[in-house]
Amino acid sequence: MRIGELAQRTGASPRALRYYEQQGLLRPARRPSGYREYGEADVRTVHGIRTLLAAGLSSAVIGEMLSGLPLPGERRPGPTCPELLAGLARERARISGEIHELTMARGLLDDILAAAAPGEAITAPRPEPFSARRAPRRR
Repeated sequence: MRIGELAQRTGASPRALRYYEQQGLLRPARRPSGYREYGEADVRTVHGIRTLLAAGLSSAVIGEMLSGLPLPGERRPGPTCPELLAGLARERARISGEIHELTMARGLLDDILAAAAPGEAITAPRPEPFSARRAPRRR
């Protein structure tokens, strides 16, 4: 199938599909004319990519994890690839950390909004735990 059909079947735009290819997430065959040729496995791969993107994973992390996904019909009883599960657990921990940071930031904004003098609340010294948490994030 060509890129338009894959886009229609997966809900991904042709632009997104080309991006997935640039990132090494999709590897379509090429016709002699240069057109991309996709198969049924690519439909499943795109669904997986979109699911993991929606879960907050970056395309680089997804690229590392795709190799751990079993092909349809190849799922054996028992746990999935240990590397895949470890990667998903790391990403879950990262997202949980970001949620914690955002919750703290929202709480601080709530405190400022509720203050009698918001300008003073903004310029007041902050407790150390808040200041320390603002260290640059790893990506």
